[in-house]
Amino acid sequence: MVVMDAFTDRLNPDMYVVTATVGDERAGCLVGFASQCSIRPVRFMVWLSKVNRTYEVARDAEFLAVHLLTPDEHELAELFGGETGHRVDKFARASWVRGHGGAAVLRDACAWFVGRVEQQCEGGDHVGFVLDPVRSGERGKADGQPILRLGDVRSISPGHPVE
Repeated sequence: MVVMDAFTDRLNPDMYVVTATVGDERAGCLVGFASQCSIRPVRFMVWLSKVNRTYEVARDAEFLAVHLLTPDEHELAELFGGETGHRVDKFARASWVRGHGGAAVLRDACAWFVGRVEQQCEGGDHVGFVLDPVRSGERGKADGQPILRLGDVRSISPGHPVE
């Protein structure tokens, strides 16, 4: 047993879809390692796996888009979590628009923000991206709707190998 298993097995974090765009190149993935990390100024950190296509694009991106989903949007989570951008154009199967700074914003997400990449931090097999939120939006009123959580997506097999 890994030292942290007893602790992390109890967690049920919110899940996010993070998208990265550089020129005409787009990528996106389902992320469970993310959190607000500062109050003043507001900052948000997302962690991307180094084996993920989204990380490869995000390394050079000026902006990332972070999306919240509800359990009703499980199909979107399956697309961005169960497929790899190394083999599939996920954006051909998702409704999206170009947002601030060219970021790919998913129309079907219940809420989203675009953040300027302020810093990248090494963290083992993931790299953290500190984001300065510059635009946000929501689809309809998301008040009271539960957010998609890890327990809701455990059945999704990762689109890339887990190392």
